[in-house]
Amino acid sequence: MPFAPADAGTFITRASPAYRRAGLALFLAGFATFSLLYCVQPLLPAFSSQFAIGAASSSLSLSLSTSALAIAILLAAALSERIGRCEIMTLSMILSALLNIVAAWAPVWPALLAARMAEGFVLGGVPAVAMTYLAEEIHPGELGLAMGLYVAGTAFGGMIGRVGTGILTDALSWRAAMTIIGAAGLLAALGFLALLPPSRNFVRRPGLSTRHHAEAWARHLRDPALPALYAIGFTVMGTFVTIFNYAGYRLMAPPYNLDQTRLGLIFSVYVFGIVSSSVAGALSDRMGRGRVLTAGILIMAAGIVLTLAPALPIIFLGIVFLTIGFFTAHAIASGWVGRLARTDRGHATSLYLLAYYLGSSIAGSVGGWWWSGLGWNGVASFTLLLLGAALAAAAWLRRVARS
Repeated sequence: MPFAPADAGTFITRASPAYRRAGLALFLAGFATFSLLYCVQPLLPAFSSQFAIGAASSSLSLSLSTSALAIAILLAAALSERIGRCEIMTLSMILSALLNIVAAWAPVWPALLAARMAEGFVLGGVPAVAMTYLAEEIHPGELGLAMGLYVAGTAFGGMIGRVGTGILTDALSWRAAMTIIGAAGLLAALGFLALLPPSRNFVRRPGLSTRHHAEAWARHLRDPALPALYAIGFTVMGTFVTIFNYAGYRLMAPPYNLDQTRLGLIFSVYVFGIVSSSVAGALSDRMGRGRVLTAGILIMAAGIVLTLAPALPIIFLGIVFLTIGFFTAHAIASGWVGRLARTDRGHATSLYLLAYYLGSSIAGSVGGWWWSGLGWNGVASFTLLLLGAALAAAAWLRRVARS
């Protein structure tokens, strides 16, 4: 089934009020998704202390959420073909916010992990559908900016979830911090519901069989270009999460001795992600996706090298570079999936996000072994290996991509 409607007039263009409403609604969706998902990241050292567990075990509070989310993305993408994009995203935002509050008051570590895993599963409905909604509803010539705004929302959510959690934990407690982040997610869901324009180009397909979905996913995996984008999503997200997972352990120990608030403020670098993702989306429409994508990966690598320095300001600068490079690469790669997939774009997007969140889960936990065995040098070496694979995939992509 062709993805784009025959009548180009049904697309939302930048000149219409609906474009601004859609951009703001998807910004809120990105904010809620990433603030809820990553609010536990600055709390990993606190979990280690509270529940007497190691760094790799503590990272499960995030890795199990992203693993469940990765699986849910495939199911949610298929389900959205039956019941609608807007409905799936709204329900996902509400349930995940409530489960974050449940996790905040879990009495024991296994209960917290169970709630976080369930939260990740229901949260899968937003990323599985958001990029597909944009690709369906926004004019193709203006998709880069709209996708950049959505990714900017994820950057803002990631920043607020991490910085806010750190500050609130020092002021109140980590349980109160997670509760407040959950309440903010509920408010974002209400704003999303009020703002999002209804789908114009979506056609319900309730009769799709399991075989149809399997064939669609297999067709995308046989494409010469799309698997390279999936590899890039896996490696850049794995790199980004690994650095942020274990930076807290390094910076809360001597000689830095940062408290929870100052550690949380390190995550304010996400403001650079908000800007870079929007700029990258616009630049890709003019300069070419391949060049901007490769530049983003190289900037990430430069940032990791800078974090090897002992001076805290240079470490911070390295994290800034890492953040700019990551959101640049992700904004380009995620938007490129929708351009390359000619049919069943929801399935193509779901595979990208599956790889993206598996990278977060697998690399984010494996990085704990490198940290335990080799310290920060081990973490840096591991993530630079991942980025080497990303550069190889980007080079292949520039050779074979059709658009």
